[in-house]
Amino acid sequence: MAKTTPEDVESTEAYDPLNCTHTALRVASRQLTQLYDDALAASGLTSGQALVVARIDEMGGAPGGTGPSLQALAKRLSIQISALTHALRPLVRDGLVEVVVDENDRRVKRAVLTAQGLKQTQQMYVLWRALNERIDVVLGEGTTEQLRGLANLVAAPGFADKVLARPE
Repeated sequence: MAKTTPEDVESTEAYDPLNCTHTALRVASRQLTQLYDDALAASGLTSGQALVVARIDEMGGAPGGTGPSLQALAKRLSIQISALTHALRPLVRDGLVEVVVDENDRRVKRAVLTAQGLKQTQQMYVLWRALNERIDVVLGEGTTEQLRGLANLVAAPGFADKVLARPE
């Protein structure tokens, strides 16, 4: 049986920003996520996984390093520890990351890249940089810095408190 497309699909625009910050940012985020996922696919990492391994790498988690504690890594990624452990599962399963017990405090677990994990992280950096440069060109000089600046402002600690505060 052939798959049918409803009649209204052809006349529906794929993008309708409304006058809503939330909607515009979610649509933009989905578009960027898809672009990065496609660009990074050759490294074997999704954009979400790329963020995790990049943070492990920058926080001393290259092979031979001590790596960040899971709590510090979760804080750096601005996610809950449960979300981090969920995100780490496929990376551990695929042999890219090891979760090890801290040698000084056995209650603490740390994330460290394996040799294969570092290799794929380095491949990802090349692919990421190429796409990031292309986005810079398409958006135009200075625009990406403004975009990241506004995103950082919204993501900053205290932003939600300011938004939810009652005007005096």
